[in-house]
Amino acid sequence: MGRVQNLTRADALSAVRNPLAFIAERWTPTSRTVQRAALAALVMAVVIVVTGGAVRLTGSGLGCPTWPKCTDDSLTATSAMGFHGAIEFGNRMLTYVLCAAVGWAIVAARSQKPWRRGLTRLGWAQFWIVMSNAVLGGIVVLVGLNPYTVAAHFLLSTALITVAALMWQRTREGDAAPRPLVGKSVQQLVWFLVAASVLLIAVGTVVTGAGPHAGDSSEVDRIPVSWENVAKLHAVLAWIVVTLTFALWFVLKAVDAPRGPLRCTRDLFLILLSQGVLGYVQYFTDLPEALVALHMLGSCLVWVGVLRVLLALRERPEESPADLPGPATSALTRA
Repeated sequence: MGRVQNLTRADALSAVRNPLAFIAERWTPTSRTVQRAALAALVMAVVIVVTGGAVRLTGSGLGCPTWPKCTDDSLTATSAMGFHGAIEFGNRMLTYVLCAAVGWAIVAARSQKPWRRGLTRLGWAQFWIVMSNAVLGGIVVLVGLNPYTVAAHFLLSTALITVAALMWQRTREGDAAPRPLVGKSVQQLVWFLVAASVLLIAVGTVVTGAGPHAGDSSEVDRIPVSWENVAKLHAVLAWIVVTLTFALWFVLKAVDAPRGPLRCTRDLFLILLSQGVLGYVQYFTDLPEALVALHMLGSCLVWVGVLRVLLALRERPEESPADLPGPATSALTRA
């Protein structure tokens, strides 16, 4: 076992002033470690959405009736609050697990050599989205599960998944300028797919806000539209996304595109088919809670799949030695 370096007072002051730089000077993670850290943040971003759905589907949205405390007199759930209090408080605690995963991604990205500033920024973007969504989640409770705030809460979680997926992709790429792998017409088709997917997710939040799962056993306001009509619109948009995905796969095959975009498009198509079957089954079985929870997981996977298709349209190789900053530049940019 090697000798542990003594920690001087100067080291302690340095750690307090800039803990990330202090860790980076003493730890160099492998590329695989950074990738795993980014993937952990992405997985936790999806998990927090699914567990938030479980809170809603079990009617535990007001299990902790206030925020930031669970009750006016207790920071945590009490035994008198029963099952609903435990579910809601447990979901709040998972936010700390999410913060830990995002924190690990930030530290790993900051400690990588050479330092890739863009990766660190993506990590911090996730952190601030988590903090913003935590505050918004508190507002959701304080306004009695207003469906519009619930929808905004979900959409902000989708933004978190977006940034986490982007960071995960960037850990597996270099920092050279991106080079397109397909032509402009294919890129435009993919952007149509992205736009349709965004609209699909947005309409999905309206279905949830108008549907029967209000999130609590008490009387909770709903979006004043027919959820069945909105669900049908949601299904039409889903078919549009499926059609665009199939058309994209056909076009990629026709132009002999690289394997990466083809593979990501195929994966997205399979996810969409599974999600479509699940959606129809839950619609015709009066929205059982378990199927709705799986559908929420599927929604996250669909969006991650769409992002993977978009990001697979270009490659970013490692920078050549001539492009890397010299020692003087590195010293100036080191934080």
